[in-house]
Amino acid sequence: MGTPTTRSATLDDVARAAGVSRATASRVLGGYGFASPDARDRVAAAADRLGYVPNTAARALVRGGGVRLVVAVVGRDDSLFDDPYVDRVVSAAARVCAPHGFGVTLEWLSRRALSELRRLGDDRSVAGMLLVNTTQEALDAVPASMRGRVASIGIGSPAVPSFDVDNAGGAEAVLRHLHAGGHRRIAMITGPRWLTCAERSVTAYRSLMRAAGLPVRVVRGDFTAARGGRAALEVLDRWPDTDAIYAASDATALGAIAALRGRGVQVPHDVAVAGFDDIPYAAVSSPPLTTATHPVARIATAAATAVLHERRAEPVTFFPSTLVARESA
Repeated sequence: MGTPTTRSATLDDVARAAGVSRATASRVLGGYGFASPDARDRVAAAADRLGYVPNTAARALVRGGGVRLVVAVVGRDDSLFDDPYVDRVVSAAARVCAPHGFGVTLEWLSRRALSELRRLGDDRSVAGMLLVNTTQEALDAVPASMRGRVASIGIGSPAVPSFDVDNAGGAEAVLRHLHAGGHRRIAMITGPRWLTCAERSVTAYRSLMRAAGLPVRVVRGDFTAARGGRAALEVLDRWPDTDAIYAASDATALGAIAALRGRGVQVPHDVAVAGFDDIPYAAVSSPPLTTATHPVARIATAAATAVLHERRAEPVTFFPSTLVARESA
């Protein structure tokens, strides 16, 4: 004989216990519409006595507030669906939303098709949105109906709060580490030019090099290993005396190491290489990669929490990045 299970209290149970209609109980517990003070007191008491836990998603749908959080990623093409960074954002957002009955969906926003934001703003199933790889064009395209229900992981605006890593601080920590190690001809492989937040680390690099009286050597990257490899070889061809490379992402740095090894260049003996992100593979690469931390899960959790609960947030919230020194530099 099976063991009886305890059934969770439903809205109908609360309505019967309070002696009101289901509609009245729904209005009281949902916080919308009219109900008399007496009815409100009886419903609240019944819900407390029965241990009723409201279905947040169903309540949101009734109120037109939506039942899903959209992670909308700006990107050049649909390869972003394979990006581990995007996976980590979605995973963190799902952990925030799941206890409240909300789902999470992923949307690709082409840089030339930002009208998709208007479509999402008109979709009643959308409770809120996280913008990732945010551009100024994307911020400008956020519909007024979404304000208060959208946050950016990247640059922000007066209407869209920003949650992001202090990549300038992380870049500075790595570059100072390279300088302390005796490196004076340091080149940088950047992120994509269109991604505004990636320029913060480039600005930090240029400022530090000029302040130290060192040459500025910048090659454009795109955060991928493939481009990192090509960019590293471009660095060697343009500046053969380069003794260190700082890459704006770990994937870029790992691609650079592979390309340098193929050219017969030893890392770190001939050229030191450092990255940014501290992805899991960085600690076990050959050689282990010097980098700076990027707390993606913490950032996405904070952004999703602010959106889900419609909390007021500071215009910009930066999360610190710290040096992780390993054998590559």
